[in-house]
Amino acid sequence: MTVKSNHVTIKGIKDGLVFLLEDECDFEDLLTELRYKLEHSHTNILAGPIIHVDIKLGSRFITVEQKQDILEIMKQKGNLLVRSVESPELQLEEVLGSNITVMSGMVRSGQVLHHDGNLLFLGDVNPGGSVTCTGDIYILGALRGMAHAGFEGNEETVIAASHFAPTQLRISDMISRPPDEWETWETRMEFAYLQDGVMQIDKMSNIVRLRRDFNMFKGV
Repeated sequence: MTVKSNHVTIKGIKDGLVFLLEDECDFEDLLTELRYKLEHSHTNILAGPIIHVDIKLGSRFITVEQKQDILEIMKQKGNLLVRSVESPELQLEEVLGSNITVMSGMVRSGQVLHHDGNLLFLGDVNPGGSVTCTGDIYILGALRGMAHAGFEGNEETVIAASHFAPTQLRISDMISRPPDEWETWETRMEFAYLQDGVMQIDKMSNIVRLRRDFNMFKGV
C-alpha cells in the first residue's frame, strides 16, 4: 500500500515500511508533512505491533541535528522502529577532498567569512552576508547571501548548499547573473560550477560526476 502526498511517500514492504522523503523541498516543510502523516494518515498502518522502518532521503544531505529531528518525529508512534536512514550514497572524500575545514555558526547581514582552502560550513548565510574561499564552498544550511569560491582564480571550484537561494555567486572571476534572470529557480540542494566559462547550476547528486570529469581532464 502506498500513501503519497507532496513530500512524503509511505510504502509497505515484506518486513516493514519504507518512508521516501522528497529531496528537493524545504527541510522544514518536509518535517511538517511527516508529522501530519504520522498523526492523521492511515492509522491502520502506523499502529499496532512493532513495525521496522527504513527512511530514504534521496539525494538530500542532512546534518546530525536534522537526522535527529526526523527520528524524534518518528518516535511519536511508539510501534515504529527505525532501522536505517539512507542519505546520499556519495563518498564525501571524493566530493569534498581530504583537505577541508569545517566551521559552524551563522553569517549575518554585513558579515564576511573568508577562508583559505576548502570550506564545509554548518549553518546559514543570511541575505547581506558573504562567504569567500580560495577553494570550494559547501554549506549544510541555507545560502541566501553571496558566495565566492576560487577567490584567487581557481575555476574548478564549486559552491554547494542544502538550501540554494543566493543573492550572488562568484567562481574565480566569473559572476553569476541575478537569480531572477535564471531560467529556473527553486530553493533546493544544488551546486554551481563553471563550464566553458559559463556558470552552471545542477542538482547536488551530480557533483560526483563533475568531480570525476575534472580529475579525468587533469589525468588524475
